[in-house]
Amino acid sequence: MKGQLLKSLFFLMIMVFFLGSLLMFCDNNLELQRSPPHKKRPPWNGKLCKGCREVFNKVKERYSRTWKKQEDHYQRLGSQLRNECHGFDKAIITQANTPVGANIVYDAERRTLKVTPELFSTFPKEHPLPNKKWDTCAVVGNGGILTNSSCGKMIDSAQFVMRCNLPPLDEGYRKDVGIKTDLVTANPSIFSNKYGSLTRRRRPFVENLRSYGNSLLLLPAFSFGFSTPLCMRAIYSIDDFESPIRPVFLNPKYLQSLNLFWRSQGLRAHRPSTGLFMASLALEHCTNVHLYGFWPFSNHPYGLYALTNHYYDDVKASSFHAMPTEFDILLQLHSQGVLRLHLGDCRPGE
Repeated sequence: MKGQLLKSLFFLMIMVFFLGSLLMFCDNNLELQRSPPHKKRPPWNGKLCKGCREVFNKVKERYSRTWKKQEDHYQRLGSQLRNECHGFDKAIITQANTPVGANIVYDAERRTLKVTPELFSTFPKEHPLPNKKWDTCAVVGNGGILTNSSCGKMIDSAQFVMRCNLPPLDEGYRKDVGIKTDLVTANPSIFSNKYGSLTRRRRPFVENLRSYGNSLLLLPAFSFGFSTPLCMRAIYSIDDFESPIRPVFLNPKYLQSLNLFWRSQGLRAHRPSTGLFMASLALEHCTNVHLYGFWPFSNHPYGLYALTNHYYDDVKASSFHAMPTEFDILLQLHSQGVLRLHLGDCRPGE
């Protein structure tokens, strides 16, 4: 009888231990459900954008050649940009290059604006980018090709990181796009569409800038007339809430000269995209330029599965820009060893 009782107690202890382990497993599994692991690539469903297979094959043929920087090609293009566009001293409006009383000529409209003392006070006294070159710069576009790319560490390892149009840098994206930001642009339409033109509560806008730290915020305030009051409200909001981010205005003279330069290189678009503008600025300020997220097509070049337009949403790009044509120009520069274009995944130690 006593032996039977001991056996029952021993069996009961085993069952308690087993049930406890099962509960722990279920609890851990629930935690995994709350924070899902990195998404797996979707299977290719056979749908491919029209004519893309032939384009992709040509791109992969050019891209598969071993990349090597060609110093003479890099120096030639950098010299052309410095001589014709003057990004070092004219890309950003300062008190030194735009005094009180000067007329600002908009780059996308026939419109001028006289610089008042109040407007002048928002300009930095000196050019905020130093008159020197960084060794390695990463220019990060927002293309869906960055999803599951694991390029975050490589991007963050660059000495200077440039991002376009206030992209989200939440924890869920960090593995693919990184977090480091030294310079970021903002399209004024973001202020209208996402923050109610900053005419109501502005705290959400300022709080969303925290992920960019004390980076430079480049604002194209003088491209279109509607952009100016939006950008001014953004600057006042940043000042009122004491955000560490540093807002500055893009110089429309620089954008005009950049537009003429790329037209001379074969670009037939109304105006260059933000990504091409950033790449141009990087070629003046950086010895080694790396581009991420610049794939313009709706399928992955290697997996052929469907991609969202951006790594964070599927909103289509403005019709002002000729994205495939711009990509072809960037691919040419990659082939010539001027800059390095990254397509696909980033491997550890690359």
